[in-house]
Amino acid sequence: MEKDAAGLAALLATTGVLHFVAPKPFDAIVPGGLPGTARQWTYLSGLCELAVAASIAHPRTRKAGGLAAAALFAAVFPANVKMAWDWRHASPAKRAIALGRLPLQIPLIAWGLRISR
Repeated sequence: MEKDAAGLAALLATTGVLHFVAPKPFDAIVPGGLPGTARQWTYLSGLCELAVAASIAHPRTRKAGGLAAAALFAAVFPANVKMAWDWRHASPAKRAIALGRLPLQIPLIAWGLRISR
């Protein structure tokens, strides 16, 4: 597997697994107003990350996987906005982490799109 695709697949697989083994931090950033529980959304997003990682890892589905990764990174952006809002009065380190996640979505989306070509 190409190095660029392997890196994104590994990132997505790692975060996907974390959604199941340590779900509380992910539950906390699920935007309110979604139907169901935060834990259901945490598990669903983790499952999506694992599926996208698998699709990127296989050459036959890599193009679709890259597009799916870009869409997934765009879809989780509201969770990052919620985290930044929730942490607006937190310590400077936590605020920096939360705010730093917002522009990070741009290179992640670009990474998925690059793999889809």
